Amino acid sequence: MRVAMIGTGYVGLVSGTCFADFGHVVTCIDKDATKIDALNSGQIPIYEPGLQDLVAKNVAEERLYFTTDPTEAIRSADAVFIAVGTPTRRGDGHADLSYVYAAAEEIARLIEGFTVIVTKSTVPVGTGDEVEDIIRKTNPDAKFAVVSNPEFLREGAAINDFKRPDRVVVGTDSEEAADVMRELYRPLYLNETPIIVTKRRTSELIKYAANAFLAVKITFINEIADLCESVGANVQEVSRGIGLDNRIGSKFLHAGPGYGGSCFPKDTLALSKIAADAKSDLKIVDAVIDVNAERKKKMADKVIDFLGGDVNGKTIALLGLAFKPNTDDMREAPSLDIVKKLQSAGATIRAYDPASMDEASHLMSDVMFCDGPYHALENADVVVIVTEWDQFRALDLDRVKTLVKAPKVVDLRNIYTPDYMQARGFEYTSVGRSY
Repeated sequence: MRVAMIGTGYVGLVSGTCFADFGHVVTCIDKDATKIDALNSGQIPIYEPGLQDLVAKNVAEERLYFTTDPTEAIRSADAVFIAVGTPTRRGDGHADLSYVYAAAEEIARLIEGFTVIVTKSTVPVGTGDEVEDIIRKTNPDAKFAVVSNPEFLREGAAINDFKRPDRVVVGTDSEEAADVMRELYRPLYLNETPIIVTKRRTSELIKYAANAFLAVKITFINEIADLCESVGANVQEVSRGIGLDNRIGSKFLHAGPGYGGSCFPKDTLALSKIAADAKSDLKIVDAVIDVNAERKKKMADKVIDFLGGDVNGKTIALLGLAFKPNTDDMREAPSLDIVKKLQSAGATIRAYDPASMDEASHLMSDVMFCDGPYHALENADVVVIVTEWDQFRALDLDRVKTLVKAPKVVDLRNIYTPDYMQARGFEYTSVGRSY
């Protein structure tokens, strides 16, 4: 089948490349000529393991193309995906749908013959109705169906998530459109992937509900971690004890500095606004948003308390800046709040991240970005592990002790154990573990 993918951001580029790898002919479209030129030169604008090789393979095999001109790609497409950004709108917290609606108008002017128009972007309930209205008004003679097909990609594991998903959700009332979507995802039948066909509005809500539920799990275990520290318990053992219950599950029960990234902060806030507009408040989601915002700031307090309540004039080494490993995404990363609060308390920050320092340099000021983890540790009063990159899990601790002013570690990701660190001469604290 022929696919047009509007938007070459994280979702559009990964989805378009994976559809091409399924055997479809995919054209990815973006108005940013610099980005398209880079992609045509083999340069990938995001950090995602395995993506560069997959793009190169499908370009070489003439199934994947990049262009700024949508005309031919949309006219010949069986399905046109809208995968543009839906950032939080300034002032009111709602999702900004201006890029989605602009894409809909452009599609309406160019489609020929029956075309399935798919919203891949995360959009509020009812957006598909608006997209349909825009297309009908712009091109009353158009033959089309608007489908919701939310993405569930994890940064750092996106290719595997696309090719081996837990489920595929398709929202449509059109059986013809549903057949097109089944054909697009036909390779997944070999893995017996469930394809859920439902109403369009239900599909739109599924994405928000899924992300909000995962954010609830993260925030819940973070609050339990605080309780563990107060009562002398171990949050990792609590997580294991409850996670082995099949009704709960072990995923997203890892205590840490709070969630960040491109999805959870934006989507929980948008869902809260959707509910408020519908006069159906989501008190749990509202509480999660507030608790997570405070959580990030509390991690800076944890560092300050560890150094006796005063970090003025102290040098703090941060290992990890991205909101999670295997990505360069700094959106809503806990490190942003941690750095800001530590700097306001008078600390000097040295930092290293394997992928995100270029992006971080646009969001943080007066930070010394270092060439590697050991460079960051030089003359530090304390080491703070913020992101659980694999290369931080097996540091040469003897070497660490020769570099720092004092062997002190604040582990916000619990990648070491207290016994292990104390046996090697470190003063050590972590999250939710009093022993």
